Amino acid sequence: MPHTKILAVDDEPVFRFLLERQLREIGYDVVSAVDGLQALEILEQQTVDLVLSDLVMPRMDGLQLIGSVQKLHPGTPIIVITAHGSVESAVEAMRRGAYDYLEKPYDPEDLRITIRRALDYQRVVQENEQIKGLLTERFTFQSIVTVNPAMKQVLELASRVAAARQTTVAIYGESGSGKEVLARAIHFAGNGLPAEFVAVNCAAIPEHLMESELFGHVRGAFTGADRDREGKFSLARKGTILLDEIGDMPLPLQAKLLRVLQERVFEKIGSNAPIPVACRVIVATNRSLADLVAAGRFREDLYHRINVFPLTIPPLCQRKDDIPILCGHILEQLRQHLGKPLPGISQQAMELMLEYRWPGNVRELRNCLERAAIITDNELIRPSHLGLAGTAPEGTESIDAEGAVDASRVSYHLSLSADGLSLDALNEQILGITLQRCGGNKSKASQLLKVNRKAFYRS
Repeated sequence: MPHTKILAVDDEPVFRFLLERQLREIGYDVVSAVDGLQALEILEQQTVDLVLSDLVMPRMDGLQLIGSVQKLHPGTPIIVITAHGSVESAVEAMRRGAYDYLEKPYDPEDLRITIRRALDYQRVVQENEQIKGLLTERFTFQSIVTVNPAMKQVLELASRVAAARQTTVAIYGESGSGKEVLARAIHFAGNGLPAEFVAVNCAAIPEHLMESELFGHVRGAFTGADRDREGKFSLARKGTILLDEIGDMPLPLQAKLLRVLQERVFEKIGSNAPIPVACRVIVATNRSLADLVAAGRFREDLYHRINVFPLTIPPLCQRKDDIPILCGHILEQLRQHLGKPLPGISQQAMELMLEYRWPGNVRELRNCLERAAIITDNELIRPSHLGLAGTAPEGTESIDAEGAVDASRVSYHLSLSADGLSLDALNEQILGITLQRCGGNKSKASQLLKVNRKAFYRS
């Protein structure tokens, strides 16, 4: 392929000439060396996409070259060429790290296919490394930004339990607070990649299907079971299974889960063969399990079994000191995702976000900023871009689309801080309130306030 460079190494001039010609006919750029030492001199000066080398050469043979290439350019695929009857040497070369081998004399089509496979394999390896880097960057404790002391303590405890893979972790927190993000951070800190992370939403699976979803079944276990099926515990393998919304798990299945956690084995439906539990178990809920136990809706013995290492994520309304740093972190992600400059957030918009309760927690904050980032055009995010609802205190009046005052339809309240009180600031907030009440329709909002429509492009 164009721009793909191959280093061809062989001490026989005629064979090296033929090899170079064949590679160029396929479309590759070629650089050649007479032995391993010359090949290393070339590799110290430039990089190549693939090395194609003979095994038997003076000064440095192919086996020695393989080790040197791996130290100098790790990951560069190597294909060795061996004379007929020396397959044992080729196998040894693959054991040391070569991708494949060809026997002399070889078919030019075999050469083309082998090189193509090696390059494709290398591309997949590089893509997997990139994905691994992105996942590691996204799902690590370092990716969870906070300045809040309570949240810092949660992360400290979570980092400690990450190494204890046999310990069940219970994560408590409101919806949208980041329970799964924390669970993934624990997983990657204790397992890394490519260990599996399997998330199961116990509230989203019908009761009659949940046991099969978790533990799997064998063929003929029940009507419709026409083949064996692996459950989530099997799919998690030596990774992590997250049982989200554990409080919604039916009582009969709670008893079976208790046995799994106690004995670290399970059986598929229709089978008596025990299967060891090799995965870490993390449970999460936005409900009080203690209250569910008191109400008879959750087994007390299971509660104590899963509550070995509890972690409670404080809601965003209790750690508003995190909002500015979270906004900066989210905006940086949105800049990359949307390809927009996104200069930042205005003081009025930040004040509004600091006053808002955030019932949807960090998830709602991200959604709010994503919406604002989409509708802004190289300008600061302002209150009118946020689309926050239900922020007004009791008694605050709101203007409906017809111009009437209606206290029951409030979306915003005016921020009258003594430090930043100014007529311009109040005008901007009024414009934002009115635009929100008119569903973003600038023409309707300008008619309602009897101002020029252009005023809303500054709000």
